[in-house]
Amino acid sequence: MEEKRRAKRLKEDGEVTITIVAGGKRYPKGKVIYNTSKDISASGTKIQSNIFLPIDTLLKIDFKLKNIQQMISAMGKVKWIKIICEDESYDAGVEFVNTPKEAIQKIADYIAWKQKPPNPKPYII
Repeated sequence: MEEKRRAKRLKEDGEVTITIVAGGKRYPKGKVIYNTSKDISASGTKIQSNIFLPIDTLLKIDFKLKNIQQMISAMGKVKWIKIICEDESYDAGVEFVNTPKEAIQKIADYIAWKQKPPNPKPYII
């Protein structure tokens, strides 16, 4: 299977807070939802949620990456949705849109740092 992703993904669970900005007919604009991010890249994230987020729903996503004490905010648009368990659990692919370059750079730097191989111990004679 050919890889279509534009950026490297980091499979790491993290807590996210989502605010619906536009496009959600089932849920009012401004509704705040607490979910889990399953993986992240500089171009988007996969979110596990207990509500169905329709495709093209615009979201404000606030998340805290592990080992970083700073909150990062991003805007994202739902690109796909997968039902895990009807009316209980869903996975949603979210593409970052209209997100400040500084936030995207922080995410990219964090991923590069986490994926960097550990320094091997020096060989001592």
